[in-house]
Amino acid sequence: MDPKTEHLWKSLKTSARQRLETRDYSKDAPARRLATSGVGVSEAISGRDELADVWIPGVEIFPRRVFQQKGRGYFSELARLNEGVLERIGLAPKQWASALMHRDSAKGFHIHPPHLPEGVAAAAWFRELFVENPDDFSRRPYDREQWDVMFFLTGICEMILVDEREGLTRRIMRFTICGDGKPGIDNAAVVIPPGVGHALRSIGNEDLIMVYGTSTTFNPECEGRIASGIENAPLPADWSGYLENHGL
Repeated sequence: MDPKTEHLWKSLKTSARQRLETRDYSKDAPARRLATSGVGVSEAISGRDELADVWIPGVEIFPRRVFQQKGRGYFSELARLNEGVLERIGLAPKQWASALMHRDSAKGFHIHPPHLPEGVAAAAWFRELFVENPDDFSRRPYDREQWDVMFFLTGICEMILVDEREGLTRRIMRFTICGDGKPGIDNAAVVIPPGVGHALRSIGNEDLIMVYGTSTTFNPECEGRIASGIENAPLPADWSGYLENHGL
């Protein structure tokens, strides 16, 4: 217990005071929160320059507008391939898909293998792409590796990204995105490069519906998993025991 506030709790039993903890409500710097407790996605977008030292190379986050239509619902665009971030980085998804995550469920970590040219060291390749030539998007082999661009239509998504590419600093980004059903400053889309692990949690009070485009078509060999046990709903212990009992 903090000696400065100990006097506030003197009327409690000694046993309770010894176990007492108080929460620290002071705010860490945005860079630390992005890598630990997380931020609202709008804070990540607006603070991009300030967060440059902790931003994962190749990750793009761009805001989206949701137009409410009184008495009817809302309208929102996903993206235009001839303008905005996708046009700037030259990413035109080859396949589109949708997914639904029930409230309080989670997925990941998912990770896709980056393409590596023959005879080139991975660390040197990634430094060339993302450190030495970060704005030369024509070098990116979109057609030989899976990049994802994700949009959220309903619910609230907590996303965690981890850079696992050889030769690049292992950075973590954690942020929250609101689906279009909750219009506001935290409506956004995310571009995720291969080699970056990504996990999603549905933390709202409704199901999470997402739409995502990929730079290549689905290939099960390129669907990697890391620490993804949360995706497997455990059976009750007595069921597992029964199934494992072969009568031997």
